[in-house]
Amino acid sequence: SGTHDSKVGPEVTTKQAMSWEEAVRWLTDQPDNKRLVEACYFDAPLEQAAQRYHASPEWSAVRAMLPVSPTHALDLGAGNGIASYALARDGWVVDAIEPDPSDVVGAGAICRLAAETQLPITVTRVWGETLPFEDARFDLVHARQVLHHAHSLPMLCQELFRVLRPGGTMISTRDHVVTGPAQLPEFYNSHPLHQLYGGEHAYTVPEYSRALQTAGFRITRAFGPFDTPINYAPLDETAIRTELGARVKAIPGAKALVQTLSFPLLCRLLTAIDRRPGRLWSFLCTKP
Repeated sequence: SGTHDSKVGPEVTTKQAMSWEEAVRWLTDQPDNKRLVEACYFDAPLEQAAQRYHASPEWSAVRAMLPVSPTHALDLGAGNGIASYALARDGWVVDAIEPDPSDVVGAGAICRLAAETQLPITVTRVWGETLPFEDARFDLVHARQVLHHAHSLPMLCQELFRVLRPGGTMISTRDHVVTGPAQLPEFYNSHPLHQLYGGEHAYTVPEYSRALQTAGFRITRAFGPFDTPINYAPLDETAIRTELGARVKAIPGAKALVQTLSFPLLCRLLTAIDRRPGRLWSFLCTKP
């Protein structure tokens, strides 16, 4: 996960042993984690990582859903600033919200990135549930890997709805999903950093949908784990077919089927059967 909030509610019982920055530093110090570090855009130099994100299939898919005329955007839970950078590169004036002061993975990193690139990014250190902006300030709200870190998911969604102008777009991407609370322990144990900093959480799709709709958002589309590269990045078609083929090779004819099905159909099937704890979903919303 690319976010950093270590206070996600009473469901989380893991004691925080490290800060988010310390957990990320630990991850980057492990030689075997190079691919994971790059997939999370934690590698240095930051500007190079941000450029790679801007050129990625994930961002291309996000860009295709954004308003065609860039104006004023809120990037919530901006982390080290890769999405703020991508938005600003594409013409948006960006307010980046990031409560963590870290110079590596938080507000300090975004400030440095903005200064080095001279892009229109302003950084504010607040929590998403209490935004210091007037009503209807933004034309776009963007939140990458953020909603599952909310102190209060309903309150966060209400605040995002408040600051978005009528007719505006809100896109929340790569949020962790569980089938139900019984999956949470398995999710916590499988996450590479949760045991270090205790900051992960996940909700069911109905819980996300209810919080968004109760706040007033109209959900234009919900994207499952394999519906879009936004969710399955950094995997691509070749990697998905290879990994799935290896998993089903003991089933007669299954590996051949994986290789011959059209990729869109294969992705639809995978989304339909995927029940992994922590699988990723994204939500495209509008404010009526």
